[in-house]
Amino acid sequence: MPRDLRISLWLLKLGALVNLVLFARTLGLTDGPHSSALDLHLVLPAQIFFLVSAYRCLFPNRYGNHAVLHDSVLSSTLVTRVLATFSEVAYIYQFASVLRLLNVDGVGWIDFLAAGMVFQVVLSQLFVWGSILTGRISLFVYEEAGWALIFGANTVASAYLYATTNLPSGPTHLLELSLVFGAFYLPWQAIHLRSLVNDARREAEAGDAPPVTAERVRVQFADALHARQPATDAASWGGWIGLTWMTAYWATLIPLWVYAVVHVLVLA
Repeated sequence: MPRDLRISLWLLKLGALVNLVLFARTLGLTDGPHSSALDLHLVLPAQIFFLVSAYRCLFPNRYGNHAVLHDSVLSSTLVTRVLATFSEVAYIYQFASVLRLLNVDGVGWIDFLAAGMVFQVVLSQLFVWGSILTGRISLFVYEEAGWALIFGANTVASAYLYATTNLPSGPTHLLELSLVFGAFYLPWQAIHLRSLVNDARREAEAGDAPPVTAERVRVQFADALHARQPATDAASWGGWIGLTWMTAYWATLIPLWVYAVVHVLVLA
């Protein structure tokens, strides 16, 4: 792992091009010959995700220490987090819609897990905002635990549908993608969670957890908008965990997965 990520952070900007190309391919789908009420559940969330991911590739930010590549308000934690809130709810809503759509036999617990994914992603947004506005690392733990639950549910539901439902090859490939992703992501997230838990434990043992007051929230809000720490060292960006997360989430794997849903279930 290189100690300096300057080149990697600049190469991340290529992810903006990837997202904008994918966004362009979805234009017109919600008002053209492919348009339907169902497509709005698949295409519109994808478009939101592509635009926000392109932005994050151009102006990367790491919340915990306000690390940025560019010292600009466009890179601020507050701006990034507002956009990310819409993006994260949008693409998990799309994935949940896929499960409901492929649940052709109407299995009740599959629909329940799909709804639970959407509920959990909203709950995770509350936790991450809580952490940003209070400065408490422990709330990041709950947020990331929520992501483990989301993709755990997606993996379990996809495994059941893959094993029990006779679907065309395209939808079947989407289920396979979910299973492969879950096989790699869930162990990775366990490592990530362990790191966050250790950080939260050190914070508690050192007595650094700040009391939650109106003044504390005001200061944290101001920091989220104004505090920026230009940095390219690996430690500031979370090492290999942070680098793989940014690359896969904003620039490669998740954007391509989101587009695959549109390609298979809308364009095909």
